[in-house]
Amino acid sequence: MQMDQIALTSRPNSKKRKAEGEATFPLDHLHQDLLERVLARVPPASFFSLRSVCRKFSSVATSPSFHIACSQISSREPWFLMVDHDVHRASLIFDSSEGNWRSVKAINNFNNPIPVASSGGLVCYRTETGELVVSNPVTGVCRELPNVTRLTESETLHAIAMRSSKENPSTYRVVVVFGEVPNLSFMVFDSSNNLWEEEVTLVRKTDSFSEAEVHGEEEVYFLSKTGDVVATNMQRSPSKQYSAVLTTENGEEMLHFLSHSGIVISCNLSQKTFFELPRLLPVYFEYSIDVIECGGEMLVVVLSEFLETSSLRFWKYCMRDRSWYQVAAMPPSLSHEFFAKKVDINCVGHGDEVLLCVNSSECSSCLMCDLKNNKWIEMPKCYVDGKEKEFLSAFSFEPRLEAIV
Repeated sequence: MQMDQIALTSRPNSKKRKAEGEATFPLDHLHQDLLERVLARVPPASFFSLRSVCRKFSSVATSPSFHIACSQISSREPWFLMVDHDVHRASLIFDSSEGNWRSVKAINNFNNPIPVASSGGLVCYRTETGELVVSNPVTGVCRELPNVTRLTESETLHAIAMRSSKENPSTYRVVVVFGEVPNLSFMVFDSSNNLWEEEVTLVRKTDSFSEAEVHGEEEVYFLSKTGDVVATNMQRSPSKQYSAVLTTENGEEMLHFLSHSGIVISCNLSQKTFFELPRLLPVYFEYSIDVIECGGEMLVVVLSEFLETSSLRFWKYCMRDRSWYQVAAMPPSLSHEFFAKKVDINCVGHGDEVLLCVNSSECSSCLMCDLKNNKWIEMPKCYVDGKEKEFLSAFSFEPRLEAIV
């Protein structure tokens, strides 16, 4: 029996006459095992609507065998947790499968949590006092990770990244990097063991390009073309302060993040080493930069101004050539709209798609980019109580009922 041959009706209605030749098969007459496999393939938003139809559908949500059926779905269209100026109450979701907005219950029972990382069906938050909290936005279930003293020392914390297991969505790892260059260390929380592993020291690769050795990581001030005094030390939104991405290169786990001065630092967690990548633009240029994971690779997104216009480009670093190569660019007609508006960009990748939050005092918009086809779409505006929301950043996750915190 093929899936598209089953009419998704909740129950038969004897008062309605069936059209001649029409075959219907009510879902609540299916065997429980088959029903669960059918519902596991229903888009999550549609499943929540079906739950209100009858008790049998509602009870499926808590069934262990239903969660197993859900875990066998290799991937789902992403949802995006959007962060606005009230970073402690992120509760708006963009459903990319249906192209509309939803709301989830914000985490309120912790000390001002801010989303900092996401993977699979989970989102990781950092509280005002430095604790980490992992939550499933779909079910609302959350937990605080075991406390580690180093995590509360925000002045030495550089990056927080998260990775869920594809083989077992119920397990995940949280990686944190702290210290001051060149004295960096990292720790890993493994949910399967429910503990933090021992702190590991990262060794700087001596053959890597190291602009930090030339200029240092201290702030450098310069005069912009508009006459403003500008610092090279980046001022990032709170939710992106510890942003990092995890990739796998040649079977080795890599973590990438931006230093305080805008240099991309790549950490080889398998070899316990790190190195700085060369700058894309000179230190005295004004630009906005972000690091994303897209299609399993680390990419850098840069919005810069040159010759009275703006350009937004995606760059990939080649270790063999030690050079940056452009892989995509926003059409000039779109990027020119950001010229002279001192725009900040914050991005998140999922598969081959990238969501960009573009924000300044003069403009605010969110765009989706299909990198494979270089297609750009402006997302629909979101209104709450008649007011348009302005989003600073976003975190992608797959809506998975079975994801365990």
